[in-house]
Amino acid sequence: MYTILLVIHSIIVVFLILMVLIQRADSDGLGGLGGGGGNQFMTGRAQANLMTRTTAILAGAFMITSLTLAVMASRMGERSIIDTQPEQSAPVQEQKAEPQPAPAPAVPKPE
Repeated sequence: MYTILLVIHSIIVVFLILMVLIQRADSDGLGGLGGGGGNQFMTGRAQANLMTRTTAILAGAFMITSLTLAVMASRMGERSIIDTQPEQSAPVQEQKAEPQPAPAPAVPKPE
């Protein structure tokens, strides 16, 4: 269920990004891709209303799927993939025994 919802969430994200990019703004963005011909399917105002509503619906769906995924992730009983890996002990490297310096000979004190 989590994976299916994650895929749906990803699709919504892609469509939401596209809808925001193709909307006509002051800087035009990618809104000029529709062309300026008079034989367009929808007029400018109808197109703006449809795109605004679609963006709002996608934004609402994005919020709902985000919250649902967050709740599902917090309730998952599984541990992280990193936690399920067996612990590997570090290879023990034998250290060469370094020869100890010989103790200094005791010097008798002059009396």
